[in-house]
Amino acid sequence: MSPTNRTVVVTGIGATTPLGGDAASTWEGLIAGKSGVKPLEQDWAADQAVRIAAPVAVEPTEVIPRPQARRLDRSAQFALIAAQEAWKDAGFEAKAGEDPNVDPDRLGAVVASGIGGVTTLLDQYDVLKEKGVRRVSPHTVPMLMPNGPSANVGLLVGARAGVHTPVSACASGAEAIGYAIEMIRTGRADVVIAGGTEAAIHPLPIAAFGNMMAMSKNNDDPQGASRPYDVARDGFVLGEGAGVIVLESAEHAAKRGARVYAEAVGQGISADAHDIVQPEPEGRGISQALQNLLDRNDLDPAEIVHVNAHATSTPAGDIAELKALRKVFGDDADHMAVSATKSMTGHLLGGAGGVETVATVLALYHRVAPPTINVENLDPEAEANADVIRGEARKLPVEGRIAALNDSFGFGGHNVVLAFRSV
Repeated sequence: MSPTNRTVVVTGIGATTPLGGDAASTWEGLIAGKSGVKPLEQDWAADQAVRIAAPVAVEPTEVIPRPQARRLDRSAQFALIAAQEAWKDAGFEAKAGEDPNVDPDRLGAVVASGIGGVTTLLDQYDVLKEKGVRRVSPHTVPMLMPNGPSANVGLLVGARAGVHTPVSACASGAEAIGYAIEMIRTGRADVVIAGGTEAAIHPLPIAAFGNMMAMSKNNDDPQGASRPYDVARDGFVLGEGAGVIVLESAEHAAKRGARVYAEAVGQGISADAHDIVQPEPEGRGISQALQNLLDRNDLDPAEIVHVNAHATSTPAGDIAELKALRKVFGDDADHMAVSATKSMTGHLLGGAGGVETVATVLALYHRVAPPTINVENLDPEAEANADVIRGEARKLPVEGRIAALNDSFGFGGHNVVLAFRSV
């Protein structure tokens, strides 16, 4: 098999999310239909129009040493926690160069963030204004850099084949994983650790998203606020956390006897060229990404039984995505069970694609798909275009190879679709 055609597989997963401090507890929460959305209890939240969010279930300082945490932006803390779990889950005992099963020159890291170290930037500016120049942390620049999480993960595992940071708003995490797949396919690396992270629960982002009418203001019912496909949906709920996976060439994984969760089939990418924040209402750009996925990869639509949808709970975006699925797949869309896991985790922006890839891979591995919660009155347009899983998790076919999609879209018109297949 030529280097440009190499099969890529997933061998490790890690996460820290509003539902749990690791991948296992996150998955348990997703399958149980648990919401991680809570009231904001910080003093600054009292004056906000939006007073709810989905913070991580386990604070990073409970996992990594406080001295190390003080030198990392919160987004990098999340990335390191998820990466450590994924690396260990893949069966690696030490960083590249120390573990004989991985060559540092054949190892890459691609970890994305949509906003980067925004909490560091804003907090240190407050320090500058209130306490003066000398009190600004000397660690500020490496903490606020968007590539900070990826660089720190690269240092953690000893990656020397390349460390990269796609920044494409809410599509960033998925774009990172797609980039990692291509690194292995094209022969640049044998192993890549990849995913997305975000930490933006801060007064300024909350106020800004709220003022642009993008977020739910259902403050009286936090756990019911994120409601994709419901006729009363009124915007997303901001979440935080990270999702990271370890990708390998199938040959490399087989040589070391690694456990394989799924095959990473490939990606489809497009741009709307429509508006800086509004999705193209008919889903044309999304359709193009889906078609690009089919054209560039060995994937039979009849194999696809599950879609982890982007579905942020906005009035326009949710339906455009389902219209695109119907347009590209036609009657095949009827057997694609759709989950909107942001109904439980909130929207992790650049971290969404990473966390939702973990969920998509585990859905294939366990052959069960999470529900979409809070759908009391299903939008007729959603019902006409897709099979939305509601109420309880749904079993997927137990026989044969099955495939699943993870959709991610972002401000700027970025569209990324990832495909995975059971092994």
